[in-house]
Amino acid sequence: MRRGFVAIAFVLGVLALISAPTACYLSRGAWEEAKILSRRQPISELVADPRTPSDVKAKLRVVLAARQYAKDSLRLRTKDSFTTYSRLDHDTLVLLVSAAYRDTLKPYTWWFPIVGRVPYKGYFDFAAARREAKNLAADGFDVYVRPSDAFSTLGFFNDPLLNTTLKGDTLSLANTVIHELTHNTFYASGQAPFNESFAMFVGARGAAAFFRARGQEAAAAKLDAQWEDDKLLARFWSRVIKSLDSAYAAHPSDREARILARDTVYARARRALISEIGPALKTINPRYAERVPLDNASLLARRVYASDLDVFDQIYLREGRDLRRTIGRLIQSGRSPRSGGGLVRRRIPRPIRCSILRNSRSGWHLGSKVNPDLADRTD
Repeated sequence: MRRGFVAIAFVLGVLALISAPTACYLSRGAWEEAKILSRRQPISELVADPRTPSDVKAKLRVVLAARQYAKDSLRLRTKDSFTTYSRLDHDTLVLLVSAAYRDTLKPYTWWFPIVGRVPYKGYFDFAAARREAKNLAADGFDVYVRPSDAFSTLGFFNDPLLNTTLKGDTLSLANTVIHELTHNTFYASGQAPFNESFAMFVGARGAAAFFRARGQEAAAAKLDAQWEDDKLLARFWSRVIKSLDSAYAAHPSDREARILARDTVYARARRALISEIGPALKTINPRYAERVPLDNASLLARRVYASDLDVFDQIYLREGRDLRRTIGRLIQSGRSPRSGGGLVRRRIPRPIRCSILRNSRSGWHLGSKVNPDLADRTD
């Protein structure tokens, strides 16, 4: 805990070298992180405490076991993350703000030290998030705001489990732990879609493997079904993106025509969601197809978490369903100087044997594990 406060004090000193708005934002983040760290309690002590409710103990045991599985079987970089628990004063960790241009598929981005440019911004101050969203909308952007219940500091601190994460079921807990530990292991600066989609893949496949190793086949099968839904939606969103690209390209010099064409694409997408995609989903509420937002900001937010999911799975199959080896292969691809994960898109590599490559980067990463579609999972 003391190390966390010392590190934050150092970060605050560096903020003087950064522009004032960014410095204010990061200093608020540092303050909130300090509060989270100051409230940490060892999970092992909570499990041993007779005052801890039995259902909470069961969830905490799953968190510790999933963390150990990620360390031993997947060789993810765990350090002491998820060995402690912190309780916040509210049920939402941060609000995530995304924005995009209306007449082209281009996200509004924010730049931060270490992690580079990212297409979302996490706010501990919910009022500030809403002000940012209002200002962006007034400037003519599509805007999308959603909550996040987990985040990673990319290994710079030993991230605790939060009450906002603990409210999920054991399947989502195991998935989240492995997802966030994937970020601790590797994070390519400025490559949010690769980073998040990679972590989605490892979290889903890793959690299923974890429960299968414990003899809980039903839990593993449900996670497999969730992953199949994720891939189905990823393919659908990819088709919508291609249709929008074509619609925009047909009107290069007429902004109003581009916006009208985009509205037509989204109307077709809604009909397809209701008639084709919704009935095929196994783990997502059927009402999802009717109520999911359709605009450039929400679409691009989904793309961050749903890029190349089928390709990740193809590599997994090529590696003989060896998840540990697949992770190593994908990290090697993500380290490529050619395109920060572009090798994943351009070709499926031959199987190789390799160990996990540890990433030395660290920094603030708000907004992990906030795939917008996850809120509509059925029980």
